[in-house]
Parts: sequence; C-alpha cells; structure tokens
Amino acid sequence: MQLLSSCYLFKGLSESQLLCLSTVAKEIQIQKDQWLMNEGQMAEALFVLKEGAVELLTTVNDDFELPIAILRNPGECIGTSSLVPPYEYSLSARCVKNGVIVIIQQADLKHLMQKDHELGCTIMENLAQHLLGRLKETRLELKIHFKTLFKSAHH
Repeated sequence: MQLLSSCYLFKGLSESQLLCLSTVAKEIQIQKDQWLMNEGQMAEALFVLKEGAVELLTTVNDDFELPIAILRNPGECIGTSSLVPPYEYSLSARCVKNGVIVIIQQADLKHLMQKDHELGCTIMENLAQHLLGRLKETRLELKIHFKTLFKSAHH
C-alpha cells in the first residue's frame, strides 16, 4: 500500500481507497529485456515500478526506437493511456534491470473509479496535473531548441 501511495497518480487517496486499490493490484517479477507494453497496442493495464528499471521508448520508424527515459524510482507509473480513450499505449516499455512491478488491470481500476467517484476524480485530477506538467516541460524544451536553431540560422 505504501508503494501505491508514493505514485503520483494515487496521491491524496484515503487509506481505505488505497486499500481498495491494493486488492486489484498484482505484484509480478520482471526480467531484463522483457517488454511490458508496446506503442500503439491496446492499453489494458497500468504499471507501478517497485524495483528494477524500465526504459520508455517511442518508435521513430520501422527500424529505430528513440529512448525517452529510464524509470528507476519506486512508485513511478507507466501505462496511464489505459485511463484515457482511445486506450492505446503512447510509448513502449522494456525492462532494463530485473525487478518487480505492480500491475493494475484497466477494467479493475475503471470499476473502482465508477464505484467510488471521489477516488476516480482524484486519480483523473492527478493524471491531468501530471500531463500538464509534461506539456510545460515539452514546451520549454521546444523553446530552447528553436532558440538554438534561430541563433545558428542568423550567424
């Protein structure tokens, strides 16, 4: 339950809500080079890292995958596409170090969110805040990139 409460998606949930969530969460071992999800696949589960490391990648073309990040911290979460239509993973994830993840199936989580609207609203607010933060970071990176391009084009 402590792991779930450390995940940004579940911040602000009560102890009883976290307990309900833990009843549908399953802990599994992951092995190096094991794929957890593939970009474009139906998003059927959410994953919370407990131990190990998971690399996030995006496909640039058929023979090139661009690494985006490596998750190493307990409580980091992937697969949030399972909460938002069209329910397709937007990235791929591969285990790069043996470890343990907690899997929450989309159907189980949606059922809990429909049963407890406060839990559902908290999770979706947390997701929205996280995605807005990521959007802000991306905009900042684009500004830096374009400023660099602009400077080099005018020299």
